[in-house]
Amino acid sequence: MENFPWPHKDLLDVDGLSIAESQHLLDTAEQFQEINSRAVKKVPALRGKGVILFFAENSTRTKTSFDIAAKRLSADTFSLGKNDSSLTKGESLKDTALTLQAMSPDIIVIRHALSGAASFLSDKVDSSIVNAGDGWHAHPTQALLDAYTLRKYWRDKNQTMQGKSLLIVGDVAHSRVARSNIKLMTALGLQVRIFAPKTLLPKGAEHWPVQIFDSLDKAVRDADAVMCLRLQLERQAAGLLPHLSEYAEKFCLTRRLMDLAAPGAPVLHPGPMNRGLEVADDLADSSASLVLDQVSAGVAVRMAVLFLLGTRKSGAFPA
Repeated sequence: MENFPWPHKDLLDVDGLSIAESQHLLDTAEQFQEINSRAVKKVPALRGKGVILFFAENSTRTKTSFDIAAKRLSADTFSLGKNDSSLTKGESLKDTALTLQAMSPDIIVIRHALSGAASFLSDKVDSSIVNAGDGWHAHPTQALLDAYTLRKYWRDKNQTMQGKSLLIVGDVAHSRVARSNIKLMTALGLQVRIFAPKTLLPKGAEHWPVQIFDSLDKAVRDADAVMCLRLQLERQAAGLLPHLSEYAEKFCLTRRLMDLAAPGAPVLHPGPMNRGLEVADDLADSSASLVLDQVSAGVAVRMAVLFLLGTRKSGAFPA
């Protein structure tokens, strides 16, 4: 791969990337996916670098995949959760950030319940900051791995992403995944549709670069891909939803609905997936599901992110 010096200190959201940079990141992830298929899944690209995983919110997929990604690049990783930090003792996020900075990490990966937390840290520390999800605001690596998954799916069929339609279904109002995906997928040439219960449709969504539907049957018709979102009950105010059984009846993605989509349309979900509530059980286990492909892509994409930030002065890809 031709050298591509990375110009960014941080990854806070996908709208900070040009189309060329996004494509380069996905191309880099593709090379790391090849490394992940080897018997020895390790390269010395970030040997001697330190990566702090600062997760003030619970996470399984994102935290684990960042940890695996850093270790496969030979970086040293250090994990810090909210209950392990002095945030529980009343320490401010600023002082926590400065404490971490004093330990001289090269990269800090942060997940936090407050929108803007990653940006706040990036202004306080010299370390590179990777936003692993902040409030309802952004989740850039999830959007990038979703784009990687779809790009590979269509490339394997000798198709391109350009002009394809992606339907995003579910709790759009509280979803940082939806917000980052809408930005990135639109930039990459997809036509994005959204469908949500009225109480879970964000204010101002009519001004987003999306087509909004008031019927799931209409929304899914001829869609080239469908992404279901997790129902984020922990972020919702009471009274926004009917009973969960009623939600499942009206808004769960089923095989009947996918029969209305374009032939071969895949199903995605950022996880964790509530089977029978967001996606029907049999559909989740079908050949249409790319959920595990997304998990696999997550390691490669996060390797690419860490690599590009950790070697941004050279951009040389490891052999």
